Amino acid sequence: MVGGTCWVTQRSKNATIIEVARRAGVSSATAGRVLGDYGYSSPEVQEKVRAAASALGYRPNRLAKGLITGKTQTIGVVVGDIESPFYASVLRGIGDVARRGGFGVIVTNSDENAELEREAVQLLLEKQVDGLVVSSTFLDKPDHLRDAVAAGCPVVQFDRIVAGMETDSVVVDNVSVTRSSIAAIIAAGHSRIGILAELGPDQRDDVGSFVTNADLSSSDVRYHHPSWQRLLGYLEAHRAAGISPDPQLIRRVAVYSSEAARKEALDLLTMRNAPSAVFTADGVMSTGVLEATSALKLAIPGEVSLLCFDDLDWMQFVAQGITAIAQPAHLIGATAAELLLKRLAGDTAPFEHRVLAARLVNRNSIAVHLNRNAPDPAATV
Repeated sequence: MVGGTCWVTQRSKNATIIEVARRAGVSSATAGRVLGDYGYSSPEVQEKVRAAASALGYRPNRLAKGLITGKTQTIGVVVGDIESPFYASVLRGIGDVARRGGFGVIVTNSDENAELEREAVQLLLEKQVDGLVVSSTFLDKPDHLRDAVAAGCPVVQFDRIVAGMETDSVVVDNVSVTRSSIAAIIAAGHSRIGILAELGPDQRDDVGSFVTNADLSSSDVRYHHPSWQRLLGYLEAHRAAGISPDPQLIRRVAVYSSEAARKEALDLLTMRNAPSAVFTADGVMSTGVLEATSALKLAIPGEVSLLCFDDLDWMQFVAQGITAIAQPAHLIGATAAELLLKRLAGDTAPFEHRVLAARLVNRNSIAVHLNRNAPDPAATV
């Protein structure tokens, strides 16, 4: 910078394919074939063109290449909440695999809003992405995704699966890990266990009916929203223990925010015959519950035990530690990207449905409930 003027060197200027061709002593068509990785050129010509491109600082125009090859070497990703630690880890997994495969990633955020998701998918298709990785807010009628597949754009679903739409998919076994984790709380002497869950969009969204009729053996369990799957695991653990869940302990948080979860938790924890333990179905619910217990000055686990779905970084730093169910978020993203890259490489095998295992991380937020004559009053999990 001299006298307010920014001097630009010849190397930093965006070189054109014509300049590269001139420097290499070949035609622009030949330079384009070499740098676009299509067609044939001799090794000697390839070396000359690439040396010229390097010397000039040439950067290939992926859009222009895409017009010729029909491929842009990019994949589009649609997530529900880009600020969520879960989605951040998933995106890291997608990015790591995509980068190794020579693909770029374009990320969009739906804010768990159906119309925003439609717009996001449309934008990515206009950007000519080669494939999509999507955590959809839709559980039925996803015409925008079906249209993408019909147009030849492979789609991989993760975290949630749309009923009736066959694609590759990656999910966690929410029901099983929740059932076993709630069973551990029941074994510690708790019979009144509250649950806070988003219980987002679902065709079977009547909570009372779901509590009465939900069936683990049903073939459509995987098409429920993850929060409903976790509620199912909660119900199955109660049934196995011979406990009838109190509907007042099942709290559906209507607005997906920690503030809404905090208000619902305050009501739950101050109700008559309040629960001795609380299970939160995701990280946003967990934050709201912690804010509520802090406001009420309730000791964890002395006055209320706590189990959270999603093991967030801060949970290990809270004084007593928070027992949590950890999802393999990075692996979810990496697996989804691997499945998509296989399709983009021409794989025509039957669609794969990958179910990954989550695990319970035991810390110290679940105490034995003394009112149930538990064998070891000092025990915690």
